[in-house]
Amino acid sequence: MSFASKLLVDIHTHVYLPRYTALLRSRTSVPFIRTTSTPEGTPEDRLLILDHEPSGGRPVGAQYWDREEKLKFMDKHGIDVSIVSTANPWLDFLPAPQAQALAFELNEDLEQYCSTAPSPTSHKIKRLYGFGLLPLVPEITTSALVDIVHQIGKLPHLRGLIMGTRGIGKGLDDEALDPVWAAIEKAGLVVFLHPHYGVDVNAWGDKDNGHVLPLALGFPFETTTAATRLILSGIFDKFPSLRLLLAHSGGALPVLSSRLASCIDHDPIVASRLKHDARYYLGKLYLDAVAYGPEELGFASDVISRAHRYKTTSSVVKGAADRSIGSKRMLFGTDHPFFPPLSSTEKWKSVTENLEAIEAVQGWNQEDKDAVRGGNAVSLFKLENSDGPEIL
Repeated sequence: MSFASKLLVDIHTHVYLPRYTALLRSRTSVPFIRTTSTPEGTPEDRLLILDHEPSGGRPVGAQYWDREEKLKFMDKHGIDVSIVSTANPWLDFLPAPQAQALAFELNEDLEQYCSTAPSPTSHKIKRLYGFGLLPLVPEITTSALVDIVHQIGKLPHLRGLIMGTRGIGKGLDDEALDPVWAAIEKAGLVVFLHPHYGVDVNAWGDKDNGHVLPLALGFPFETTTAATRLILSGIFDKFPSLRLLLAHSGGALPVLSSRLASCIDHDPIVASRLKHDARYYLGKLYLDAVAYGPEELGFASDVISRAHRYKTTSSVVKGAADRSIGSKRMLFGTDHPFFPPLSSTEKWKSVTENLEAIEAVQGWNQEDKDAVRGGNAVSLFKLENSDGPEIL
C-alpha cells in the first residue's frame, strides 16, 4: 500500500487569514469581530457572523488565524494534510470592487500560508493546501470571476475554491455563472459548497436553543436547497466533469433524493429538463464525511453507490447497493476551528467522532475506510502532483 493512501487528510478545515481578520475587526455590523470583557475582566474576542447571533457571538482566538495553531491541532490528532478554506461569510458582504481586489490578495495570502508550511516528510505531498476565494457578489462581472478562477488555477497549493450558496445574488443556478462553471471545470478545480445563511430565523421559534437549530438543521438544509437547484438547472449535463464537494455530507439531499426524483417526474415544468433521473446526479457529487455517525455515512454511501443505476431509468432499481462504490466519493473533515472541546487537554470530538464513524460503517472494507480518511482526497485534489491540477 502506498504512502499516500494511508494519509489522514482533513478537507473541511477553516482559517481566517490575518488580512481577513483585520477587515472583520474594522467593522461594526455583522460579520465582525469585537473585543469584550469576560466577567473576570479579561479581554475576549468574539466573532459574529450571523444576525441574531446567540451568546453574543463565539469566542475566537489564535486557532482561527495562526498557522502554528493549525499545525498543532493537526499534530495532536494525527492529521497529515489539511485542505484549508476561508470560513463563511467569505466576501459576500462586500461591494464588488472591494470583493474582487480582496479575493486576489487573500488567494495569494493562502498560497503563502500553505507553501511556506513545513513538510512532514521527504515526500512531495505537503501539509497544507487550500481552497481559493471567489467573490460571488452582486454586480461582479463574469470576466472578473473567470480571471480569479484562472488565478486560483495557477497557484500551486490551491486545489479548488470555496463558495457559498447565494451566487451573484440569484443563486448558483443563475445562467450568468455558466462561463464561471466552464472555467472551473477546465481548470480542474474542486468546488467546495458551504452554507452560511441557513433558513429564516423565524423557523426556530422564540425558545433559546443557542446555535443548535441554525447549525444542525439550517446549514445542512441550505446546502440541500443549493445543491438541488444546481441539479435542476442541468449543470451536470452542461459540465459533466465539474467536481462539486458538499459540506456536512450533503445535508438532507441523500435522504430526499428519491422524493426529489418523483416530484420532478410529476412536474410539467421540469419533467423533461434533465437528461437523467435526479438520483443519477448524486453520483456526480462528493460529500465530506462530517456526519458524526456510521449509519448516516453508510446511508449517504448507499445513495451514491446506486446513482449509476438511474442513468437510463426512473424506475426503482431493486437490489442492495454496493456501499464500497459510494465510499469513493466521501472524504474526512473536522470543521476546525469550530466546535472546540471544553478543555484544552481534550481531543476534538469533531475529529474523534467522525473517525470513529468512518471506522464503524458496515459494508466498508479497510481499503474503503482508508480512502475516506485520506486516499480519496489525495486522488481528488491531485496531491501527488506537486504542480497542482492540470490546466486543460
